[in-house]
Amino acid sequence: MIHSMTAFARVEIKGDWGNAIWEIRSVNQRFLETYFRLPEQFRSLEAVLRERFRKQLNRGKVECNLRFTANPAAKSNLSLNKNLADQLVEHANAISVRANNATINPVDILRWPGVMEAEEADMDAIQAQLLAGFDQALSDFIKARANEGANLKAMIEQRLDAIEVEAEKVKAHMPSVIQWQRQRILDKFADANIELDATRVEQELVLLAQKMDVEEELDRLGSHVKETRKILNKGGAQGRRLDFMMQEFNREANTLGSKSINAEVTQSAVELKVLIEQMREQIANIE
Repeated sequence: MIHSMTAFARVEIKGDWGNAIWEIRSVNQRFLETYFRLPEQFRSLEAVLRERFRKQLNRGKVECNLRFTANPAAKSNLSLNKNLADQLVEHANAISVRANNATINPVDILRWPGVMEAEEADMDAIQAQLLAGFDQALSDFIKARANEGANLKAMIEQRLDAIEVEAEKVKAHMPSVIQWQRQRILDKFADANIELDATRVEQELVLLAQKMDVEEELDRLGSHVKETRKILNKGGAQGRRLDFMMQEFNREANTLGSKSINAEVTQSAVELKVLIEQMREQIANIE
């Protein structure tokens, strides 16, 4: 299956801890480049995410964004740091004796930094849910690339059909073009009242026909069409191979245009270059 390098996916996750939104988008790029925007507390996930992208993608500039909103209503249990509290009470009692048995306020002990600790949220559990959400976003993202790739494949195949039509037009025109050019040369000699050796004239006309012959270019165009269809049906990361095929198409279209001495053939050569350029623009987005 052919994949586009242009796609977008969005997945939202909700839990007791709050909610998070994954967004993945990509555009065409010669190689695979990944960029991340993650909240600081989840920065450690970047290496894992990068590896998952690497296993699934070959090319494209990919941007991955995570928006995380904690649930302020989520309650954390408080725990007493007994060792620290015991030390504070011991020291407070000692000071109380020195201060003529001054009263110790338990609340002041609890206010001391580190005496009361709030249990941290289970980050491992949250990260596991976030990664599951990322996997879903990545799956949707790849499906979007595949859907767009199918559209690109269909557009390219339409252009290949059109190229075959133009090639057939040129092939059908060539006998009459060669005959027209032959008669044109003979008429010029006749108008000039120049008598030429018939054998020499035929030799020159044969050489002219050889220079005008585009059968080889048409055969190569047909071969390129077949190879391009084969690549499209094979699927996978075929963008570079398809780009190379466009260079081969252009070479034959240019040669065909340089040999053209007929308006219809010239028009077909121009149309071929337009079709090839349209394919090249679409192939620039294929992985």
